[in-house]
Parts: sequence; C-alpha cells; structure tokens
Amino acid sequence: MKKLHIKKGDKVKVIAGSSKGTVGSVLEIFPEKSRAVVEGASMVKKHTKPTNDNPGGINEIAAPIHISNLMLVDPKDGTATRIGRKSVDGKSIRYSKKSGETIK
Repeated sequence: MKKLHIKKGDKVKVIAGSSKGTVGSVLEIFPEKSRAVVEGASMVKKHTKPTNDNPGGINEIAAPIHISNLMLVDPKDGTATRIGRKSVDGKSIRYSKKSGETIK
C-alpha cells in the first residue's frame, strides 16, 4: 500500500468539491480506495430502517472524500499546507512545508 499524506486524527481542509473550505478532523481512512471521512464535510442523508435499538429515520452522515481533495492544516498558523517527510533517528516524520513544524 502507498503512504498517504494524512492520518486518522489529523486536522484537514477540503480544497475541492461541494464541501470546499470545510475544516475538520479525519475520522477514518480507506487507503485501498484513497479516501477519507472528514468530520462535518460531504454530509449525505442515509435512510435507516428501525431496529430494536435504533428508531430509524433519515440521518446525516459524513461520506468519504478523495485524499487529493484534502490538505493538512498547519499546526502553527492554521492554514492549509503541503507536507514533506524527513528521516530523524531512523524514523520517517512528517513536517509542514510552510512553517517547518513537525506533525505528530
């Protein structure tokens, strides 16, 4: 599998599509499809059937967005940034190209 520039829990900004400009955290990643679910972005309505523990109805859920439409938010100033990778003590770490700040 290829390495992706975002991980679960990262704060990202949507740069294309119907949710353009939305900032939220990544809830789930699908690396095989190169998609991610972002909190509050690409909301769709899902019709659920009632069950014993679920009343059913029409719920809004976040749909997956392609990774190419997301940019990581810089931890220093809160703007969208590209990321780079560098090796520190034999480990590959991500850093912001804008500020040079390392990203967890």
